[in-house]
Amino acid sequence: MSPGDLPTVLVVDDEADVADAYAAQLADEYDVDTAYSGEEALEKLSARIDIVLLDRRMPGISGDDVLDRIREEGYDCRVAMVTAVDPDFDIIEMPFDDYVIKPVSREDLFDSIERLLTCAEYEQKLQAYYRVSTKYATLLANKNNAELVAREEFEELKDRRERLREELDETVDRFDNEDFAAVFRELHEPTPLADEPSDE
Repeated sequence: MSPGDLPTVLVVDDEADVADAYAAQLADEYDVDTAYSGEEALEKLSARIDIVLLDRRMPGISGDDVLDRIREEGYDCRVAMVTAVDPDFDIIEMPFDDYVIKPVSREDLFDSIERLLTCAEYEQKLQAYYRVSTKYATLLANKNNAELVAREEFEELKDRRERLREELDETVDRFDNEDFAAVFRELHEPTPLADEPSDE
């Protein structure tokens, strides 16, 4: 998704009235497309899709099969199973990002989509933080304190690392569910690196 673009949501449900109802509720906030079968969903998949709302139980190609194809073909989208199928232990191996049980309210749809978009943003920022932290740790392990303190670009790297950490915290704070927020905070609690340079 390019900056300024609306996120693109693909709604997949073999009950056309259900898919159309979801699409109508989402249309003011997102760029929405619909598919009324697993086959049509696979035809409409593309790199522009950010979120897929996917029914599990459909004739022909099921939602589970569509999910497998999405992952096999490497589409960079988040998938929420939106279904009347009660979750069982088979979901453990299923590569979806969220599971929403019908009947689904407008609030449920928006909450799921916003949570998935926040997860995607968090993942991007975490990757950026990891790249910067790797450089930071490598220099820390291979240069002495005097060399590190003397180099302006190392201070800039350190500042960039701190800014990214703050952005990660801000992203986590946007989760609407405290349980989700707590899990993500736990993932990146600050852990000081040994032998961090000091100005002293």
